[in-house]
Amino acid sequence: MTTSTVDQKIDQAIDQTVTKTYTPIEYFALEESTQLRHRYCNGEVIPMPGGTPNHNNLTLLFIALLMTKLKGKSYKVFGADLRLWMPEQQTYNYPDVMVIPKPVELQTGRKDTVINPILIAEVLSNSTKNYDRSEKFIDYRTIPSFQEYLLIDQYKPHVEQYIKQGANQWLMVEYDRLEDHFLLPSLGIEISLADLYADIEF
Repeated sequence: MTTSTVDQKIDQAIDQTVTKTYTPIEYFALEESTQLRHRYCNGEVIPMPGGTPNHNNLTLLFIALLMTKLKGKSYKVFGADLRLWMPEQQTYNYPDVMVIPKPVELQTGRKDTVINPILIAEVLSNSTKNYDRSEKFIDYRTIPSFQEYLLIDQYKPHVEQYIKQGANQWLMVEYDRLEDHFLLPSLGIEISLADLYADIEF
């Protein structure tokens, strides 16, 4: 094997380890050309995994409960198809559930990307739960309007609630009994675990 051939193989190996970066324009072109969803973080595009039946059912149940309890109030409830922009982190993501006060604020130049959620909820999966509790929550905390974060377990009745108390200060409360109710202070409503986990099979 010649020296140039060795060099070419080394260059190919290096190229394969380098993560391709995208501009926001390239990212939007990718999102519009496929039915798959991707999150965007500082130029890196990461495919989002598919969900389980429990993940999907819990998301829909929580959205239905929120829409019922917030009927006639100045909020809109959105599911995982709506994109969220966090400019401080240069990150786009698709939260499982967002509640946004009216009027909904859009990223400048976009009609499909919001910037002002007050509450975000994620249904935990084994593959994403660490990310949901750590880096994702860090990203969300850069949003000025963001007041409340819920992590909903799909494998057992369990909800982690994070409530903003002040700058850099969050209160965490856990609920794990079906008879438990949790108040959402950002919205002024209450939800029971029994209602949230209705018809969920573990």
